[in-house]
Amino acid sequence: MSDPDLNLLLTLDALLAEGSVAGAARRLRLSPSAMSRSLARLRDATGDPLLVRAGRGLVPSPRALELRDRVGPLVQEAQATLRPAAALKLEQLEREFTLRTREGFVENFGAALLARVSSEAPGVRLRFVPKPDRDSTPLRDGSVDLETGIVSASSGPELRTQALFRDRFVGVLREGHALARRKPTAQRYAAGRHVAISRRGTSPGPVDEALAAVGLSRDIAVTVAGFAEALALARGTDLIATVPERHTGHLRDGLVSFELPLALEPFTVSLLWHPRMDGDAAHRWLRGCVRETCAA
Repeated sequence: MSDPDLNLLLTLDALLAEGSVAGAARRLRLSPSAMSRSLARLRDATGDPLLVRAGRGLVPSPRALELRDRVGPLVQEAQATLRPAAALKLEQLEREFTLRTREGFVENFGAALLARVSSEAPGVRLRFVPKPDRDSTPLRDGSVDLETGIVSASSGPELRTQALFRDRFVGVLREGHALARRKPTAQRYAAGRHVAISRRGTSPGPVDEALAAVGLSRDIAVTVAGFAEALALARGTDLIATVPERHTGHLRDGLVSFELPLALEPFTVSLLWHPRMDGDAAHRWLRGCVRETCAA
């Protein structure tokens, strides 16, 4: 059995609303003969006469009366589906967005982002979840709306990205640390004991590569998975932590930060999302909020 022609729903709606072939033809800007042919097709499809001659007019059959209340809403829903989305009304928006970020993002940008969102769309809720890896599956499956991070070869090739800010690595010490009283050189930096940061726990990072380029290596006393843990250890010991400067701004309160005496290039922290959200007006608005908050 062939699939029904859904275009006939529009014709049926017009015929049942007008109660005549001529009226339905005018409504749909068709000729009466074209409308008559469509009525014949509808009768074949439904197995019912639908409109029956009564004197000089047509009257609906019982099946037509049954369909009349169902067809109208169907046609209206289909027309609404195929129209462009209604203009976004932020004051009426009720929605929760999930953002996946590394530690430091909420501490440095969360309050300003929440204030911006709350002032423009008080019905919007934000949910921040940790980012333990670079797997882009949560963006693909829709469990995460936005993600921040460094775009790399492991990032999904289909993802959309937009730069948020430039950052660089800095060294961090507790107040009173011996290195804080002397100019940090590459040799003095390498000679200290360090807390390293690695989510996988093994891979050498850009700091170790920069040290190796000048024939040095650092003494790593402990490895942790995140910035907050590294800074907590630096705060309570003589270990040196090396963290992104802007991303950890408030996390470094009360600590001494210094420019690394190494040839390390700055890096870009970006916003990532799945392309299926490109046309979503609310999602586009939130992306703008995040971008402008980070640029402030």
